[in-house]
Amino acid sequence: MTISTKVARVLIVDDDPLARETLEALLRREGYNLLFAASGADAIENLGQLTPDIILMDVMMPGMNGFETCRRIKQMADFRHIPIILVTALDSTADFVAGLDSGADEFITKPFSSPELRARIRSMLRVKRQYDELQYTLQTRDLLSNMIVHDMRNPLAAVMLYIQLLKRRGNLQPEQERYLDMIFNEAHHVSSFLEDILLLNKLDKEPIPLARGPLDVERIVNGIRQKIAGLLSARSVQLKIIEPSTKSTAIEVDGVLFQRALENLMAHAIKSTPAQSTVELAFLDRSSAPELPDNVKLRIAVTNAAAHLREDDQERIFDKFAVLTMKEEGQPHVGLGLAYCRMVVEAHGGRISVSNVTPQGLQFAIDLP
Repeated sequence: MTISTKVARVLIVDDDPLARETLEALLRREGYNLLFAASGADAIENLGQLTPDIILMDVMMPGMNGFETCRRIKQMADFRHIPIILVTALDSTADFVAGLDSGADEFITKPFSSPELRARIRSMLRVKRQYDELQYTLQTRDLLSNMIVHDMRNPLAAVMLYIQLLKRRGNLQPEQERYLDMIFNEAHHVSSFLEDILLLNKLDKEPIPLARGPLDVERIVNGIRQKIAGLLSARSVQLKIIEPSTKSTAIEVDGVLFQRALENLMAHAIKSTPAQSTVELAFLDRSSAPELPDNVKLRIAVTNAAAHLREDDQERIFDKFAVLTMKEEGQPHVGLGLAYCRMVVEAHGGRISVSNVTPQGLQFAIDLP
Protein backbone atom coordinates (compact mmCIF):
# COMPACT_ATOMS: atom_id res chain seq x y z
CA MET A 1 0.00 0.00 0.00
CA THR A 2 1.45 3.37 -1.00
CA ILE A 3 1.46 6.49 1.15
CA SER A 4 -1.26 8.09 -0.96
CA THR A 5 -3.67 5.13 -0.72
CA LYS A 6 -3.26 3.92 2.87
CA VAL A 7 -6.19 4.35 5.27
CA ALA A 8 -5.65 7.34 7.56
CA ARG A 9 -5.49 6.61 11.29
CA VAL A 10 -7.34 9.20 13.41
CA LEU A 11 -6.74 9.18 17.17
CA ILE A 12 -9.59 10.70 19.21
CA VAL A 13 -8.52 11.76 22.71
CA ASP A 14 -11.37 12.65 25.08
CA ASP A 15 -12.22 11.65 28.64
CA ASP A 16 -15.99 11.72 27.91
CA PRO A 17 -17.24 8.40 26.43
CA LEU A 18 -20.26 10.17 24.90
CA ALA A 19 -18.00 12.69 23.14
CA ARG A 20 -15.89 9.87 21.74
CA GLU A 21 -19.00 8.10 20.45
CA THR A 22 -20.27 11.32 18.87
CA LEU A 23 -17.03 11.91 17.01
CA GLU A 24 -16.97 8.27 15.94
CA ALA A 25 -20.46 8.61 14.46
CA LEU A 26 -19.51 11.79 12.61
CA LEU A 27 -16.35 10.31 11.10
CA ARG A 28 -17.33 6.67 10.52
CA ARG A 29 -18.46 7.17 6.93
CA GLU A 30 -15.17 8.90 6.01
CA GLY A 31 -13.45 5.51 6.00
CA TYR A 32 -10.83 6.40 8.59
CA ASN A 33 -9.29 3.90 10.96
CA LEU A 34 -10.56 5.40 14.23
CA LEU A 35 -8.51 5.00 17.41
CA PHE A 36 -9.40 6.15 20.92
CA ALA A 37 -7.72 7.28 24.15
CA ALA A 38 -9.53 8.30 27.34
CA SER A 39 -6.84 10.69 28.58
CA GLY A 40 -3.74 12.57 27.53
CA ALA A 41 -1.51 10.20 29.49
CA ASP A 42 -3.18 7.20 27.80
CA ALA A 43 -2.59 8.73 24.37
CA ILE A 44 1.09 9.46 25.04
CA GLU A 45 1.72 6.01 26.51
CA ASN A 46 0.30 4.24 23.45
CA LEU A 47 1.45 6.51 20.62
CA GLY A 48 4.08 4.01 19.50
CA GLN A 49 1.45 1.27 19.06
CA LEU A 50 -1.32 3.50 17.70
CA THR A 51 0.87 5.37 15.14
CA PRO A 52 -1.88 7.89 14.24
CA ASP A 53 -1.78 10.13 11.20
CA ILE A 54 -3.71 12.84 13.03
CA ILE A 55 -4.85 13.50 16.61
CA LEU A 56 -8.24 15.02 17.47
CA MET A 57 -8.01 16.04 21.12
CA ASP A 58 -10.31 17.67 23.67
CA VAL A 59 -8.76 20.50 25.68
CA MET A 60 -10.73 20.21 28.94
CA MET A 61 -9.63 16.87 30.37
CA PRO A 62 -8.87 16.04 34.02
CA GLY A 63 -5.28 15.52 35.00
CA MET A 64 -3.28 16.35 31.89
CA ASN A 65 -5.32 18.75 29.78
CA GLY A 66 -5.15 19.02 25.99
CA PHE A 67 -2.66 21.89 26.02
CA GLU A 68 -0.14 19.96 28.12
CA THR A 69 -0.68 16.72 26.20
CA CYS A 70 -0.10 18.56 22.93
CA ARG A 71 3.05 20.19 24.30
CA ARG A 72 4.50 16.86 25.40
CA ILE A 73 3.75 15.14 22.08
CA LYS A 74 5.40 17.97 20.14
CA GLN A 75 8.52 17.50 22.28
CA MET A 76 8.79 13.84 21.21
CA ALA A 77 11.03 13.50 18.16
CA ASP A 78 9.21 10.46 16.79
CA PHE A 79 5.73 12.03 16.99
CA ARG A 80 6.10 15.82 16.74
CA HIS A 81 5.19 15.71 13.05
CA ILE A 82 1.67 14.36 13.75
CA PRO A 83 -0.93 17.13 13.20
CA ILE A 84 -3.00 17.86 16.31
CA ILE A 85 -6.46 19.44 16.18
CA LEU A 86 -7.60 20.79 19.54
CA VAL A 87 -11.34 20.59 20.20
CA THR A 88 -12.38 23.26 22.69
CA ALA A 89 -15.33 25.17 24.05
CA LEU A 90 -12.94 27.98 24.96
CA ASP A 91 -12.93 30.87 22.55
CA SER A 92 -10.86 33.63 24.13
CA THR A 93 -7.70 34.99 22.54
CA ALA A 94 -5.66 33.79 25.51
CA ASP A 95 -6.91 30.24 24.97
CA PHE A 96 -5.98 30.28 21.30
CA VAL A 97 -2.54 31.66 22.18
CA ALA A 98 -2.11 28.88 24.73
CA GLY A 99 -3.03 26.34 22.06
CA LEU A 100 -0.55 27.76 19.59
CA ASP A 101 2.19 27.84 22.24
CA SER A 102 1.53 24.17 22.97
CA GLY A 103 2.18 23.32 19.31
CA ALA A 104 -1.37 22.69 18.09
CA ASP A 105 -1.77 22.70 14.30
CA GLU A 106 -5.48 23.48 14.14
CA PHE A 107 -8.48 24.34 16.34
CA ILE A 108 -12.16 23.59 16.19
CA THR A 109 -14.55 25.26 18.60
CA LYS A 110 -17.61 23.59 20.15
CA PRO A 111 -20.30 23.42 19.02
CA PHE A 112 -18.99 22.55 15.56
CA SER A 113 -20.67 21.35 12.40
CA SER A 114 -19.97 17.97 10.87
CA PRO A 115 -18.82 19.45 7.50
CA GLU A 116 -16.40 21.79 9.30
CA LEU A 117 -14.92 18.93 11.32
CA ARG A 118 -14.43 16.73 8.25
CA ALA A 119 -12.88 19.59 6.27
CA ARG A 120 -10.35 20.42 8.98
CA ILE A 121 -9.35 16.78 9.31
CA ARG A 122 -8.94 16.42 5.54
CA SER A 123 -6.81 19.58 5.51
CA MET A 124 -4.48 18.29 8.23
CA LEU A 125 -4.28 14.85 6.63
CA ARG A 126 -3.08 16.48 3.41
CA VAL A 127 -0.29 18.12 5.40
CA LYS A 128 0.63 14.79 7.03
CA ARG A 129 0.57 12.97 3.68
CA GLN A 130 2.91 15.55 2.16
CA TYR A 131 5.25 15.14 5.13
CA ASP A 132 5.21 11.33 4.77
CA GLU A 133 5.91 11.55 1.04
CA LEU A 134 8.80 13.92 1.65
CA GLN A 135 10.27 11.61 4.30
CA TYR A 136 9.91 8.64 1.96
CA THR A 137 11.68 10.56 -0.80
CA LEU A 138 14.52 11.58 1.55
CA GLN A 139 14.94 8.04 2.85
CA THR A 140 14.98 6.65 -0.68
CA ARG A 141 17.54 9.25 -1.72
CA ASP A 142 19.77 8.47 1.28
CA LEU A 143 19.52 4.74 0.60
CA LEU A 144 20.42 5.23 -3.06
CA SER A 145 23.30 7.58 -2.18
CA ASN A 146 24.72 5.09 0.31
CA MET A 147 24.45 2.27 -2.23
CA ILE A 148 26.30 4.34 -4.84
CA VAL A 149 29.01 5.33 -2.36
CA HIS A 150 29.47 1.71 -1.22
CA ASP A 151 29.67 0.50 -4.84
CA MET A 152 32.30 3.13 -5.66
CA ARG A 153 34.59 2.13 -2.82
CA ASN A 154 35.54 -1.30 -4.21
CA PRO A 155 36.82 -0.21 -7.66
CA LEU A 156 38.57 2.75 -6.05
CA ALA A 157 40.36 0.44 -3.62
CA ALA A 158 41.37 -1.73 -6.58
CA VAL A 159 42.86 1.30 -8.36
CA MET A 160 44.94 2.16 -5.29
CA LEU A 161 46.08 -1.45 -4.96
CA TYR A 162 47.20 -1.66 -8.60
CA ILE A 163 49.16 1.58 -8.21
CA GLN A 164 51.02 0.10 -5.24
CA LEU A 165 51.72 -3.10 -7.19
CA LEU A 166 53.16 -1.11 -10.09
CA LYS A 167 55.49 0.78 -7.74
CA ARG A 168 56.67 -2.44 -6.10
CA ARG A 169 57.60 -3.97 -9.46
CA GLY A 170 60.15 -1.20 -9.93
CA ASN A 171 61.77 -0.27 -13.25
CA LEU A 172 59.91 3.06 -13.22
CA GLN A 173 61.33 6.39 -14.26
CA PRO A 174 61.29 9.13 -11.57
CA GLU A 175 58.66 11.04 -13.50
CA GLN A 176 56.48 7.92 -13.75
CA GLU A 177 56.82 7.38 -10.00
CA ARG A 178 55.78 10.97 -9.41
CA TYR A 179 52.69 10.60 -11.59
CA LEU A 180 51.73 7.37 -9.84
CA ASP A 181 52.06 9.13 -6.48
CA MET A 182 49.81 11.92 -7.70
CA ILE A 183 47.20 9.43 -8.95
CA PHE A 184 47.35 7.53 -5.65
CA ASN A 185 46.94 10.73 -3.61
CA GLU A 186 43.92 11.81 -5.65
CA ALA A 187 42.37 8.35 -5.35
CA HIS A 188 42.97 8.43 -1.61
CA HIS A 189 41.33 11.86 -1.47
CA VAL A 190 38.22 10.51 -3.24
CA SER A 191 38.18 7.51 -0.90
CA SER A 192 38.29 9.81 2.13
CA PHE A 193 35.51 11.91 0.65
CA LEU A 194 33.31 8.81 0.25
CA GLU A 195 34.01 7.84 3.85
CA ASP A 196 33.00 11.35 4.96
CA ILE A 197 29.68 11.04 3.13
CA LEU A 198 28.90 7.72 4.82
CA LEU A 199 29.92 9.01 8.25
CA LEU A 200 27.95 12.25 7.90
CA ASN A 201 24.82 10.32 6.96
CA LYS A 202 25.33 8.04 9.93
CA LEU A 203 26.01 10.89 12.36
CA ASP A 204 22.85 12.68 11.22
CA LYS A 205 20.70 9.72 12.22
CA GLU A 206 22.19 8.62 15.53
CA PRO A 207 24.59 9.80 18.24
CA ILE A 208 28.26 9.11 17.61
CA PRO A 209 29.45 6.08 19.62
CA LEU A 210 32.79 7.20 21.03
CA ALA A 211 35.51 4.70 21.96
CA ARG A 212 37.39 7.09 24.24
CA GLY A 213 40.98 6.76 25.29
CA PRO A 214 43.80 9.11 26.34
CA LEU A 215 44.69 11.68 23.68
CA ASP A 216 48.07 10.54 22.32
CA VAL A 217 49.42 13.69 20.65
CA GLU A 218 52.61 12.04 19.37
CA ARG A 219 50.67 9.22 17.70
CA ILE A 220 48.22 11.62 16.11
CA VAL A 221 51.00 13.89 14.83
CA ASN A 222 52.85 10.93 13.28
CA GLY A 223 49.66 9.70 11.65
CA ILE A 224 48.88 13.12 10.22
CA ARG A 225 52.42 13.54 8.86
CA GLN A 226 52.09 10.25 7.02
CA LYS A 227 48.65 10.96 5.60
CA ILE A 228 49.32 14.49 4.31
CA ALA A 229 52.91 14.03 3.10
CA GLY A 230 51.84 13.51 -0.51
CA LEU A 231 49.47 16.47 -0.45
CA LEU A 232 52.16 18.77 0.99
CA SER A 233 54.59 17.73 -1.75
CA ALA A 234 52.01 18.05 -4.53
CA ARG A 235 51.07 21.58 -3.48
CA SER A 236 54.59 22.73 -2.50
CA VAL A 237 53.49 23.61 1.04
CA GLN A 238 55.65 23.40 4.18
CA LEU A 239 54.40 22.00 7.49
CA LYS A 240 55.25 23.40 10.93
CA ILE A 241 54.15 21.54 14.06
CA ILE A 242 54.15 22.94 17.58
CA GLU A 243 53.58 20.14 20.07
CA PRO A 244 52.43 20.67 23.67
CA SER A 245 54.92 20.96 26.49
CA THR A 246 53.85 17.54 27.73
CA LYS A 247 52.98 14.52 25.59
CA SER A 248 50.32 13.25 27.99
CA THR A 249 47.01 15.01 28.54
CA ALA A 250 44.00 14.37 30.74
CA ILE A 251 41.78 14.54 27.67
CA GLU A 252 40.11 11.41 26.32
CA VAL A 253 39.00 11.16 22.70
CA ASP A 254 37.98 8.57 20.16
CA GLY A 255 41.40 8.22 18.53
CA VAL A 256 40.17 7.04 15.12
CA LEU A 257 37.45 9.65 14.69
CA PHE A 258 39.51 12.49 16.13
CA GLN A 259 42.57 11.81 13.98
CA ARG A 260 40.31 11.61 10.91
CA ALA A 261 38.82 14.99 11.80
CA LEU A 262 42.28 16.54 12.14
CA GLU A 263 43.37 14.99 8.84
CA ASN A 264 40.36 16.59 7.14
CA LEU A 265 41.14 19.93 8.74
CA MET A 266 44.79 19.78 7.69
CA ALA A 267 43.87 18.75 4.14
CA HIS A 268 41.52 21.72 3.88
CA ALA A 269 44.20 24.09 5.21
CA ILE A 270 46.81 22.79 2.73
CA LYS A 271 44.50 22.96 -0.29
CA SER A 272 43.35 26.49 0.47
CA THR A 273 46.78 28.02 1.09
CA PRO A 274 49.05 29.38 -1.67
CA ALA A 275 52.02 27.36 -2.91
CA GLN A 276 55.37 27.98 -1.18
CA SER A 277 53.59 28.95 2.06
CA THR A 278 53.44 27.21 5.44
CA VAL A 279 50.65 25.49 7.33
CA GLU A 280 51.09 25.42 11.09
CA LEU A 281 49.60 22.81 13.42
CA ALA A 282 49.88 23.86 17.06
CA PHE A 283 48.82 22.04 20.24
CA LEU A 284 48.38 24.71 22.90
CA ASP A 285 47.85 23.80 26.55
CA ARG A 286 47.61 26.12 29.52
CA SER A 287 51.37 26.17 30.10
CA SER A 288 52.07 27.38 26.55
CA ALA A 289 48.94 29.51 26.20
CA PRO A 290 47.83 30.82 29.62
CA GLU A 291 45.24 33.01 27.90
CA LEU A 292 43.08 29.98 27.11
CA PRO A 293 39.55 30.13 28.60
CA ASP A 294 39.12 28.36 31.93
CA ASN A 295 36.97 25.62 30.40
CA VAL A 296 39.53 24.78 27.67
CA LYS A 297 42.29 22.26 28.47
CA LEU A 298 43.74 22.06 24.97
CA ARG A 299 43.47 24.16 21.83
CA ILE A 300 44.51 22.67 18.49
CA ALA A 301 45.15 25.53 16.07
CA VAL A 302 45.67 25.11 12.33
CA THR A 303 46.90 28.27 10.61
CA ASN A 304 47.54 28.90 6.91
CA ALA A 305 47.92 31.80 4.49
CA ALA A 306 44.53 31.49 2.79
CA ALA A 307 42.38 34.47 1.83
CA HIS A 308 40.20 35.91 4.59
CA LEU A 309 36.61 34.74 5.05
CA ARG A 310 33.66 37.07 5.35
CA GLU A 311 32.25 37.11 8.88
CA ASP A 312 29.02 35.36 7.88
CA ASP A 313 31.01 32.61 6.10
CA GLN A 314 33.02 31.81 9.24
CA GLU A 315 30.06 29.82 10.58
CA ARG A 316 28.63 28.63 7.27
CA ILE A 317 31.86 26.87 6.31
CA PHE A 318 31.11 24.13 8.88
CA ASP A 319 27.51 23.61 7.67
CA LYS A 320 27.18 20.82 5.13
CA PHE A 321 24.10 22.44 3.58
CA ALA A 322 25.58 25.95 3.44
CA VAL A 323 28.67 24.50 1.76
CA LEU A 324 26.60 23.79 -1.35
CA THR A 325 25.58 27.45 -1.54
CA MET A 326 29.16 28.58 -0.97
CA LYS A 327 30.34 26.40 -3.85
CA GLU A 328 27.71 27.97 -6.10
CA GLU A 329 28.98 31.38 -5.00
CA GLY A 330 32.46 30.45 -6.15
CA GLN A 331 34.03 30.02 -2.72
CA PRO A 332 37.17 27.87 -3.17
CA HIS A 333 38.14 24.81 -1.15
CA VAL A 334 34.90 24.17 0.71
CA GLY A 335 33.51 20.69 1.23
CA LEU A 336 32.09 18.12 3.60
CA GLY A 337 35.35 17.60 5.49
CA LEU A 338 34.81 20.61 7.75
CA ALA A 339 31.22 19.57 8.51
CA TYR A 340 32.58 16.21 9.59
CA CYS A 341 35.16 17.97 11.79
CA ARG A 342 32.47 19.95 13.60
CA MET A 343 30.32 16.87 14.23
CA VAL A 344 33.25 14.95 15.73
CA VAL A 345 34.51 17.87 17.82
CA GLU A 346 31.05 18.64 19.21
CA ALA A 347 30.52 14.95 20.00
CA HIS A 348 33.56 15.27 22.26
CA GLY A 349 32.05 18.31 23.97
CA GLY A 350 34.41 20.68 22.18
CA ARG A 351 34.03 23.58 19.79
CA ILE A 352 35.57 24.37 16.40
CA SER A 353 35.79 27.87 14.95
CA VAL A 354 37.66 29.83 12.30
CA SER A 355 38.96 33.40 12.33
CA ASN A 356 40.98 35.65 10.06
CA VAL A 357 44.62 36.32 10.97
CA THR A 358 46.73 39.33 10.01
CA PRO A 359 47.94 40.14 7.40
CA GLN A 360 46.52 37.18 5.51
CA GLY A 361 45.42 33.77 6.55
CA LEU A 362 42.91 31.68 8.49
CA GLN A 363 43.17 29.99 11.85
CA PHE A 364 40.97 27.02 12.67
CA ALA A 365 40.76 26.37 16.41
CA ILE A 366 39.52 23.22 18.14
CA ASP A 367 38.90 23.83 21.85
CA LEU A 368 38.65 20.71 24.01
CA PRO A 369 37.35 20.82 27.60
